[in-house]
Amino acid sequence: MNIIDKTDEEILEIAHPMWDDLVKYSNKGQYGKFIRKFSYDLLLGLNEVEVGKQFAHSELTRNLVEERDFLGLIRRGQHVTVLYRVRSKKREGEWLGRMVLGYENGEVRIFAASIF
Repeated sequence: MNIIDKTDEEILEIAHPMWDDLVKYSNKGQYGKFIRKFSYDLLLGLNEVEVGKQFAHSELTRNLVEERDFLGLIRRGQHVTVLYRVRSKKREGEWLGRMVLGYENGEVRIFAASIF
């Protein structure tokens, strides 16, 4: 099963709720819920101390605006990258949100997520 074979609409039906959960749990600082859809490999590569510091100290990751602007999809190999414009409740400007999705054990999982 390859996620790039899905239509844009099918991907977005999956991606938007997953992104919304990332923002919700990032704002709340709920690390366990934030990572629950992460792929096994992503979880193995996380430095839990650094992620914990982000949740505790990052003004940006704790104050994201829930509304997002979808910018596009990039299909490559076995993954699709979903791009969003995101804003902060406390900092002026815009950031690029990126979430990489693919299949792991028959289920769509997050293989990367970042805001920059």
